[in-house]
Amino acid sequence: MYKIAPSIISANFAKLGEEIINVLASGADIIHLEVMNKHFVPTFRNGSKACAAIRPITQAPIEIHLTSGYNVDNSLNDLVPEYAKAGANIITFHPEAVDRDAYNLPSFENIERVIDLIHENGCKAGLAFNAGTPFSYLDHVISKIDVVLIMSKQTGLISGQKFIPEAINKVRMARKKINESGRNIILEVHGDVNLGNIAQIAMAGADTFVVGSAIYEAGNETDPNQYDSIVATLHAELAKVGS
Repeated sequence: MYKIAPSIISANFAKLGEEIINVLASGADIIHLEVMNKHFVPTFRNGSKACAAIRPITQAPIEIHLTSGYNVDNSLNDLVPEYAKAGANIITFHPEAVDRDAYNLPSFENIERVIDLIHENGCKAGLAFNAGTPFSYLDHVISKIDVVLIMSKQTGLISGQKFIPEAINKVRMARKKINESGRNIILEVHGDVNLGNIAQIAMAGADTFVVGSAIYEAGNETDPNQYDSIVATLHAELAKVGS
């Protein structure tokens, strides 16, 4: 039931292929890539070339988390097919990243258009929610969405942020909405997920966990099995929760 999705933003990029092979061999399930640009968040990392380089070395799903800027040269229109072609299986975006309506708010119609574009390119579509992003966007597209990503840190700020406690309530709300929809939607959490809180997050209703520094910064690069105990312990914590 539960899946671990290492965020390679915390990996050693000098040994990226090796890092990915090792972490998947240790029991991780999904590779999570964050794509950023200076319009919505300060920096750009993990481009489509990285995705294309990863694709031949694993059959594991690759999730692209697009935090690209809103209303900037229709960037989502370009990025979605680019990353699908590079080998992505899941493409997740923020409501704030779509073109704005007359009231300077992300319109429901434009969000739905991006979801359709992702599906047309052969990928599952995810919608990401920051702490302050209202769930009205989810209500409108829950019949189409495949993944709900709850951010438990603020998108775009420096790494090392602490878990936002209010995210637990947001996970509970999302789980309720998903259950009421009757659809098989992945509920994912990203932001300072670690051994100390992963069970609590699971109990709130999440089933997929994006883990970065808790995996990569705890590894020992001199050990080829460096991630075995870390990933196994994360799964052990989840096993306590049950299915």
